[in-house]
Amino acid sequence: MRLLLNVIWLVLSGFWMAVGYAVAGVICCVLVITIPFGLASFRIANYALWPFGRTIERRDSAGVGSALGNLIWIVVAGWWLAVVHLVTGALLCLTIIGIPLGVANFKLIPVSLVPLGSRIVPTD
Repeated sequence: MRLLLNVIWLVLSGFWMAVGYAVAGVICCVLVITIPFGLASFRIANYALWPFGRTIERRDSAGVGSALGNLIWIVVAGWWLAVVHLVTGALLCLTIIGIPLGVANFKLIPVSLVPLGSRIVPTD
């Protein structure tokens, strides 16, 4: 079932979400000071490409630097990506087969807002 959902996800929204995160990652990696944001964006792009079977987990070791970085990320790029996930999730929920895909989009909103201090782990 995960394979089927991932393939449908990839076709309907996953590819374009991953491209959006990759573009944000490239832009962030251009400047030296924003490289951690770029790396986090590439990690989320990988997750947005194939989300079923993986989940997001908060790291307990994340500190003040991570919180400050997340605040900067929200202002610069996070809220744009969160709005895209919200709109895409709402559109996908209009169909019966799209409801799990819409829910997956809604699950990506928190990590799109605060990517630093979280990691992507398998659900198994």
